Amino acid sequence: MIDINSNLIKELRKRTSIGILECKQALIKANGNLELAIDNMRKSGLKTAIKKSGHTTSSGLIAIEIASNRQYGIMVEINCETDFVAKDSTFQEFVKTVIITGLNEKINDINILQTRFAEKRANLIAKVGENINIRRFIVLTGNFLGCYVHRSKIGVIVVTSGSVTEDLMKHISMHIAAKNPKYITIDDVPKDIMIRENHIQMDIAMRSGKSYKISEKIAEGRMKKFINDIVLTQQNFIMDINKTVEQLLIEYHVKINNFARFELGEDI
Repeated sequence: MIDINSNLIKELRKRTSIGILECKQALIKANGNLELAIDNMRKSGLKTAIKKSGHTTSSGLIAIEIASNRQYGIMVEINCETDFVAKDSTFQEFVKTVIITGLNEKINDINILQTRFAEKRANLIAKVGENINIRRFIVLTGNFLGCYVHRSKIGVIVVTSGSVTEDLMKHISMHIAAKNPKYITIDDVPKDIMIRENHIQMDIAMRSGKSYKISEKIAEGRMKKFINDIVLTQQNFIMDINKTVEQLLIEYHVKINNFARFELGEDI
């Protein structure tokens, strides 16, 4: 059997967006000839997948599955090109199959997941006429997981410990979906981010002609707002704006250990 090196496989995958195993098999059959492998792939039913692979995929769905013991969960973003396809039952069934398989088989690597569904993805592309992309995938584990999905466009998984209930975790997940914090506590914010933001706010205040002491007060106020925007525990809870999330957690004896938030198409 001819030896196919990884660089050749990567190049074929880059040019076709087909899974690693399929690329390797195609190269073996083509005796390492890249162009012949592409031709053979096109002839064998992967033609549409290759043709569509460069199309932008900013529509799609976000899905979450949590294990019955609430200690293991996965979230995935699978994209297509239009909302029309995102609402199609065939696409939705594909998303459901991907995430249930990921949960049941405890897949923790997106490359493995993409390879696992390369053939089904190619068949779906051929059927719906749009590029399909398993774009993001995350696995979270912990004492108790809660989640919330907003119209399949925003997904949140929260990892907690303490006196936890599903309803409370759903409400906290809804808060994270709405407010989009980046960190759990102030201590989690990297110092360089805090220093950089403080320098920016001081510079803005000083340029307005204020004295240094007044500028410090202005920067301090703006830093509080900055922290409230990015730190979960400092935010007013959306279900009761008279208390912060931190006060809520203390009240219910709950600790948030981790969370993940996906928003459809962000950073594309």
